[in-house]
Amino acid sequence: MNKLVSFAILGGGILFIIIGVSAAKSFSSDISRFFTGSPTDKAIWMLVGGAVASIIGLVGLLRGSNQP
Repeated sequence: MNKLVSFAILGGGILFIIIGVSAAKSFSSDISRFFTGSPTDKAIWMLVGGAVASIIGLVGLLRGSNQP
């Protein structure tokens, strides 16, 4: 069961990264980048959250389980 949860977290993290990259390339991020020099906060949080979730999911999958 833990492997299934870890796989779901990894999949969600990858999905957040994909959405974050898409948001970073959006028109609103281009406008924000023009005035502030960085993409929108939403894009940054999606990328960071996706990276953290992917790492947690990957560690959960790679960690050995003591139960058969």
